[in-house]
Amino acid sequence: MDTRRDFLQKLGASIILMQLNSLKTFGQSLNPVPHYDDGKVLRVAIMGLGGYATRVAEAMKACTRAKLVGVISGTPSKIESWQTKYEIPTSNCYNYENFDAVRNNPNIDAIYVITPNALHHDQVIRVAKAGKHVICEKPMALNAKEGQEMIDACRKANVKLLVGYRLHFEPRTLEVIRMRNAGDFGKIKFFQGQCGFVAGDPNQWRLNKALAGGGALMDIGIYAINGARYMVGEEPIWVSAQETKTDPIKFKEGVDETIQFQLGFPGGAVASCLSSYNINHLDRFFLSGDKGFAEMQPSTGYGPIKGRTHLGEISQPIITQQTVQMDQMAAILLEDSKPVVPIDGAEGLRDLKIIDAIYQAVKTGKKVLLNH
Repeated sequence: MDTRRDFLQKLGASIILMQLNSLKTFGQSLNPVPHYDDGKVLRVAIMGLGGYATRVAEAMKACTRAKLVGVISGTPSKIESWQTKYEIPTSNCYNYENFDAVRNNPNIDAIYVITPNALHHDQVIRVAKAGKHVICEKPMALNAKEGQEMIDACRKANVKLLVGYRLHFEPRTLEVIRMRNAGDFGKIKFFQGQCGFVAGDPNQWRLNKALAGGGALMDIGIYAINGARYMVGEEPIWVSAQETKTDPIKFKEGVDETIQFQLGFPGGAVASCLSSYNINHLDRFFLSGDKGFAEMQPSTGYGPIKGRTHLGEISQPIITQQTVQMDQMAAILLEDSKPVVPIDGAEGLRDLKIIDAIYQAVKTGKKVLLNH
């Protein structure tokens, strides 16, 4: 993945533009970002300068509609290094204590919150009160209650809330959705989503319930939840779930190691999914209908996403996911563009309601009905 990223960076924005133009061949599955001659771009500050934030920042170098202009971090040395690397003015640099002052900065349009899960709620609400649009990494919050409070705060402040669902703009994913909508798979019967890897460092924040809010389900199981919804094309009406824990020392109380969960849909389709922090090589979606199938493996990684259907290989262009994501988000925030699959706060809340229900099903051992 690093080799591909470096290759795309060397080729620069011209290649990304060529790729976006080529996406017009399947325009029903992707709304190409229009190129505006007036130079209007989304000016973004990133909050939380960890590994994924770096990936986003690097991808934004090739964006045509979004530009990294600011940073927010609790680590002065990170701010200094990012300033140098990305030519960020001191006036656009903040820490976690003073970033409310961004309300007085007309040079920042939106803030992308890329911090541990437990921090999202308070930080998003503070950003909203500062009058800036918010992009929040998934999961949007720790639970549906928090998610609703974030949505309400953004609505009250008259700012938009988007969630970092990068796969909603991934061409091969969108091609499967297009085929499903076109009836190529017939009546959808079954979905399988497998998401897992071995979590290494036992001291990482992802294994700290106070910061992560859970375990594998919150971090990667959400891909299977979200994927089941956009691939089946319906909202589930019930869930059941079972937890397996083989290492209670590493995976302490409240931090799930492995959860298997099932979803039922109103059209009769069922989903069988698994999320794990202790099983490698799990990154696969499978969709089956009475006329055909789609298989994606890898299905949720940073790329390249690969897939095939009963009609053959899925061969849409390979793109840098975060580059297209940020350009598409710019179109949404600046021009009210409508994506094929939503990425707003309501979309994030739907996943949180399902996560709440899965944890309830694990605790009670019973099927939980969903109210949307």
